[in-house]
Amino acid sequence: MNRTHIKWLPILAAFGFIAYQYFTSEKFVNPETGRASHVGLSTRQEAALGLQTYQQVLSQSQTINSGPELEMVQRVVRRLAAATGDSGKNFDWNVSLVQSDQVNAFCLPGGKIVVYTGILPVANSEAALATVLGHEMAHATSRQGAQRVFEQNLTQTAMMGIAGSLSDMDYEKQRNIMAALGAGAQYGVLMPFSRNHESEADHIGLLYMARAGYDPRESIAFWQRMEKMSAAQPPQLLSDHPSHGTRIQQLEAWMPQAMTEYNRTQSH
Repeated sequence: MNRTHIKWLPILAAFGFIAYQYFTSEKFVNPETGRASHVGLSTRQEAALGLQTYQQVLSQSQTINSGPELEMVQRVVRRLAAATGDSGKNFDWNVSLVQSDQVNAFCLPGGKIVVYTGILPVANSEAALATVLGHEMAHATSRQGAQRVFEQNLTQTAMMGIAGSLSDMDYEKQRNIMAALGAGAQYGVLMPFSRNHESEADHIGLLYMARAGYDPRESIAFWQRMEKMSAAQPPQLLSDHPSHGTRIQQLEAWMPQAMTEYNRTQSH
């Protein structure tokens, strides 16, 4: 006797719950871009998670507590924080410099920033460091972590509904279908979502550095150096970041707007 392998009730229940999540979630409008998005955390939850992660990272790291490098990092963050305007006015900005060869820096929700000393020789100037930190701070002011939580919650709900609908199917078929759908969600939804966030942070970070009085043209020079350092970058389709070449093209397209902001600071 043939029997239907797909049960529709779990899928319908999942998509009903997705609709509920979508229409009851908080909506955030980015003041820099006007882009509206849904978020899966409140600002208070974001700040609490950011502080918890920050304390955890510092407890496992060797921090630098004085010296010209720390003073430079603090100066850049101070100028950029003032340039975030209403987006960052409720943030408790704080930065720590960590002794590490990692070529990296990040800003957590709520304004807690970690800079690894390995990024400083690559940045090689205050303006280039402002490129990096403006980008990282824009991730936080744009509430992209909370957007990602929302997107992952929807994806997880959909996958659970589909898994429930296939529960009568042969195990091997079920596993193959779920693996294909998982890859599709990763490369077709979550990674492009992440790449869009990176581009948005590049754009807003460029405006922050320009408003802070740093020449935005230095951002292109910085990414050109990064491109030379990372010859083995994966194809953009398989990455959660845009390629360095794409980044440079986008920065060039946004440069007139950034230069207007920068020239305004120079005329005061």
